[in-house]
Amino acid sequence: MQKKSGKLTAPTLTEIFKVFLILGLTSFGGPVAHLGFFNNELVVRRKWLDNRLFSELIALCQFLPGPSSSQVGLSIGFIKKGYLGALAAWIGFTSPSAIIIILFGYSYVTYEQYIPFGVTHGLKIFAVSVVGHAIWTMSKSFCREYRSIFITIVSAVLIIVWPTPLNQFFAIIISGILGVFIFADNKDDNENKSELLIKTRFSLIMLLIFFTILFSLPILVTFFNDPILRTIDSFFRTGSLVFGGGHVVLPLLQTEIVSADIVSNEKFLAGYGAAQALPGPLFTFAAYLGVVSDTYPNGLLGGLIALVAIFAPSFFLIFGILPFWSKIRDIMIFKKAIIGINAAVVGILIAAFYSPVVTNGILSYHDLFVALFLFLLLCFTKIRIWTLVLLALFEGGIYYAMF
Repeated sequence: MQKKSGKLTAPTLTEIFKVFLILGLTSFGGPVAHLGFFNNELVVRRKWLDNRLFSELIALCQFLPGPSSSQVGLSIGFIKKGYLGALAAWIGFTSPSAIIIILFGYSYVTYEQYIPFGVTHGLKIFAVSVVGHAIWTMSKSFCREYRSIFITIVSAVLIIVWPTPLNQFFAIIISGILGVFIFADNKDDNENKSELLIKTRFSLIMLLIFFTILFSLPILVTFFNDPILRTIDSFFRTGSLVFGGGHVVLPLLQTEIVSADIVSNEKFLAGYGAAQALPGPLFTFAAYLGVVSDTYPNGLLGGLIALVAIFAPSFFLIFGILPFWSKIRDIMIFKKAIIGINAAVVGILIAAFYSPVVTNGILSYHDLFVALFLFLLLCFTKIRIWTLVLLALFEGGIYYAMF
């Protein structure tokens, strides 16, 4: 736990839940924007922690796979009020978008036949602009030199030619190993070190449980062929392999869910487009997929299973890595591996951008023009993303009703 300081406040468990619930209702714009909201509310205004510890938590959660802003939130909850604090922070931040996207899933399934084609297609067009914008912003950060660009291109070609979950896993692992050997040492000065105290034995148990679940689930699915186990396996593995931000969840879930004929491309992209308009973590998109699944488990049960399974790795990894983080971040081999992994995830996202996003979202020159227009608005304006979603719905509905 964090050492007490006279300048820092100690919230109650109820306060942690309430504050993160408010953040879950108001934090639009993706992980980077979420961290800005966290800093303003928790560091500047409420003084739950200082800038040094906050920046250290951001570094930790960017190092780990999973939803970085959610991981920072549950880490803060843990530091302030232990394991129950972590759970309260996660439930508060996640529940608003999870509830909304589950209701959207039920509405989509119930009224799918009555929803005009242009409305759902407008969501697909918006998904094209959003994923294109994610590739643009991530490539500026992760593909700054020819070696990173090479890894990105090779990863993209590999996944386009052989779009399987196993190949995505291999692309990430091989790129990390390659990064160790081809990138130069970058010895930066890490002055912001904080002791994040947690029992080492318990952390090792958390890591052991994580890897046991990750590697045993596919075996159990093969042996028992149980649909609930299959769902848990797909979403747990996705939550364990998503590096580089929330948008990278798209290609991993697409190969796990759509390629297995669990959810159609149409439902998948419509839900992904709708998820962009919601506050909170994009990973709650998993709950939507669980609800609209064409196979059992679906509905509320499927949504809750998918939601818990995709976030579960974050808890195991945060609790497992916290006591070792100050030493891990100084090991050069890990730094260079992460550079390679980040380049690979851009390639994986490019592959998903080609298929299914563009192949399903762009059916005409009109669609291409609208997607490009929305992309430019995302890049060069500060218009709220939910406003752009409504614009895409409205424009698509009118255009395809007329033509």
